[in-house]
Amino acid sequence: MPTVHRKPFGRAHGRSEVDLWTLDSGTGVRAEILTWGGVLHSLTVPDTDGVPGPVVRSLPALDDYTDKNPYFGATVGRYANRIAHGRFTLDGTTHHIPVNDRGHALHGGPEGFHTRIWEATGECGDSVAALRLALHSPHGDMGFPGALDVTATYTLDAAGTLAVDYTAVTDRPTVVTLTSHAYLNLGADDILGHTLQVDADHYLPVDPDSIPEGPITPVAGTPFDLTAPHPLGERLAGHHPQLALSGGFDHCWVLRDGDPGTLHRAARLTAPDDRRTLELWTTEPGLQVYTGNQLDGAFTDGTGRRHERHGSLCLETQHLPDSPNRPAHPTTVLRPGDTLRSRTEWRFPHLRAV
Repeated sequence: MPTVHRKPFGRAHGRSEVDLWTLDSGTGVRAEILTWGGVLHSLTVPDTDGVPGPVVRSLPALDDYTDKNPYFGATVGRYANRIAHGRFTLDGTTHHIPVNDRGHALHGGPEGFHTRIWEATGECGDSVAALRLALHSPHGDMGFPGALDVTATYTLDAAGTLAVDYTAVTDRPTVVTLTSHAYLNLGADDILGHTLQVDADHYLPVDPDSIPEGPITPVAGTPFDLTAPHPLGERLAGHHPQLALSGGFDHCWVLRDGDPGTLHRAARLTAPDDRRTLELWTTEPGLQVYTGNQLDGAFTDGTGRRHERHGSLCLETQHLPDSPNRPAHPTTVLRPGDTLRSRTEWRFPHLRAV
C-alpha cells in the first residue's frame, strides 16, 4: 500500500526549514522530493530481477542544492528553457527578465522557481501517494508580469508510475511553462550505452548561445533522428555542426501532433543491460534532451560518485524555447480566468516482468 512520509532535510541558508517528502508505492518504487526548488531528489526503481536502484542522479546535502548548480532535479519556471536576450513583448508591453546564460534568460532567471521553498501537503489513498507543492510568484517576479499561483502535484501509484501535474493561474496576462530538470541514469556508469527513442520527426536547431535558429527542421538524415531506438553514444559520436555547438544534445524535439492537452508518449529510454526501461508521457508539445554536456565532475552524489559529462541526461517536457518571441510556436501565454494544466508521467514498463 502506498505511503507518504516527511522529515527535515536542513535549513536553507541557515534560516528556512526544508523538508524531504518520501512517496512509496509499496511495490518497490520510491520517490523523494524536497520543498526546496520542488527538487526530485531521488527515484528508486527495481530492475527486472526485482533489485532496487536509483534512476535519478542527486546531490548529497541541502547546501549543494542551495548553492549554484545545474538545476539538479529542480522544478524550473516561470519559463523553462530560454528567452532570447531576456526580453519579450506581450500585448504591446516589453518585459525584461534578468539574464543568466550567455546574455539570455534561462529557466526563469537567476532566482527562478528552483530557488524557492514550496509549501507542501502530503496525501495518501488506497492506490496512490501524493505530494502537492504550492508557490506564489508575485507580479514582477524576475520581471514577469502577473501574480502567479502554481502547483506541482507528484503522485506515485501502486504500478510504479510517477506523475507530476502542474497548474497555474494568473491575475494578468503572462507567459509560463514548467518542467522537471531531473538527471536520469537507469543504472550504468554513463548514458552512452543507453538507448533512446523520441517520438518526434522535427527538432529546433540552435545558435552558439543555444537559442533556436531558423525554422523547425526534420530530423531525417541527422543524428537527431531518434524515431527508432538508438544508443546515445552512437548518436553523440556523429559529425554534425549542431552536436559540435553543444557538445552533445541540448535541443528541443517537437513532438508529434496530438490533441491539445492529451497525454502522448514522448520518449523511451532503456538501460544498456535492458533491465530498466523508462517511458515518458506528457501533454506538452516539446521535449528538451540534454546529455549533461557541461557536467565536469565538480558535483558528487551521496556516495562520492562524481557527476561527469554524459553521465546522465535530462528529458524535459515543456513548451518550445523562446516561444514568447516566436508567434509560430504554440503559445505560452496564460490569461486571467484560464488555468494552465500540464501532466508528465514516468512509466516503467519493465516492472510488469518483476
